[in-house]
Amino acid sequence: MTLTFNPPLRHVCLLRLSAIGDTCHTVAALRAFQSAWPQTRFTWVIGKLEAKLMTAVLPEIEFITFDKSAMLRELWRLRGVLRGRRFDLLLDLQLSFRASLVSSLIDAPIKLGFDRARARELQWWFTNSRIAPATSEHVLDSFMGFARACGIEPSAPHWDLPLPADALVYARSIVTDDQPTLLISPCSSHTARNWSAQRYAALADFAVNTHQMRVVLVGGPSSVEAQMGAAIAAAARVAVINQIGKDTLPQLLGLMSMSTVLLSPDSGPAHMATMVALPVIGLYAATNPSRAGPYYSRSWCVDKYDAAALKYLGKPAAQIPWTTKIERSGVMDLIGVSDVTSKLDALMAEGAKMRA
Repeated sequence: MTLTFNPPLRHVCLLRLSAIGDTCHTVAALRAFQSAWPQTRFTWVIGKLEAKLMTAVLPEIEFITFDKSAMLRELWRLRGVLRGRRFDLLLDLQLSFRASLVSSLIDAPIKLGFDRARARELQWWFTNSRIAPATSEHVLDSFMGFARACGIEPSAPHWDLPLPADALVYARSIVTDDQPTLLISPCSSHTARNWSAQRYAALADFAVNTHQMRVVLVGGPSSVEAQMGAAIAAAARVAVINQIGKDTLPQLLGLMSMSTVLLSPDSGPAHMATMVALPVIGLYAATNPSRAGPYYSRSWCVDKYDAAALKYLGKPAAQIPWTTKIERSGVMDLIGVSDVTSKLDALMAEGAKMRA
């Protein structure tokens, strides 16, 4: 359906609290709205962690943060922040009951959400308009449905992010010359999506010995990521630069902008890389790359999702629900080192360039 109002609107509110990857998709949808409605003001209600990245690269947007770890206190605080404010339109891009409670505090005559079939966790109850139904869509494409519902036909997804100067200084301290750089972001927040340290180490050895690459480990400050980084560095026969836990999210984005390729499971950094046109070799067995893969790098992903469906669920991926996650112990072992080295060989041979 297409909404009946007279655009451009004066002030639009976006609601997408988490996670990092999905907020990256949200930026592409936001750019579609900004291209069509350049005079419209946008306010984004966003998670506290995700705001650390987005506030650095979207200076024209007003952000209102929400700390998901203290929901009741934050709902009360947000009620005060939003009191007396009225928006022309709410774009409710999050399917969670927590986000729907947040949406109830946002005053807007039109609250646009997903179609009834996709509006899980009672989102349909808190919205009064729906995007067009669709099936088997990439998450980013589903977000573009919000633009279409507003009469906007979006162009190919793009981000056009101004990177902070300190992020580029940080990147240049690591990428010091023209040597090709492989970033390895080894961990997802879902540990069942992670490849083994030994296989990451074998890939690092191959990248250095075959393609003379600089290998940099990247990731957050959690103990799981620190342990993974130490294990990869210990198992590798070549020197790797371990930057896990040593940067900010904007600095990581800067480093991505100067690198050659990222290796990552299904995680936020895979989608951060897409925002700065960095090719991604994605490791997918637990989740479906057609739905959640790095948008412009799906051809570079190692896709064992169908094999995982057959092994763990007894049927091919085409016969299971589109959103199914197969986060079982050992599922990532379906991806062999040779599966990844062949992708790296092909990418280096092609000198792949992504659309930004």
